[in-house]
Amino acid sequence: MTEKLLRPLHTRPWPERWLTRLFGAAVAMAVYLLCLPWDLRNRVEFPGSLSETTPVAGPGPAVLGVVLIALAAYFGHRDALAWPLLVVAVPPAALMYVSFRSHPEPPDADVWPLTWAFFTLVIGAGVLVAASVARSLRAEAVEDGWVTEAQRS
Repeated sequence: MTEKLLRPLHTRPWPERWLTRLFGAAVAMAVYLLCLPWDLRNRVEFPGSLSETTPVAGPGPAVLGVVLIALAAYFGHRDALAWPLLVVAVPPAALMYVSFRSHPEPPDADVWPLTWAFFTLVIGAGVLVAASVARSLRAEAVEDGWVTEAQRS
């Protein structure tokens, strides 16, 4: 059973490949929604507050980071290098975009594009690094061409 869960996805039938990828994307979305407070009603926390939604605090971002890195490592180990970026990084970035886009009035409207771009870049870079490290630990790394001729000898 463990061997089947860690076998490269390109050796599996196409329905299993796509269901695994969809499940990974769903997990990334669910973890984002559970770990970061998200309120689309745009209401202030208390009268006179500049913050419209619950601020991000506590272990939520840390748990989100750990789970996304674990997912990226899993998909980096099992799949081609671009798939972890699409499966793990895109769903939280899309949800973050929708969340920020729901704040059309100042002061949020001035800051959210830069904030979204920065955090999307951070998430994407983290996913690519974790996927690359996991992929390099694969037994087939030599067969896939990830090891240069100098390292083989």
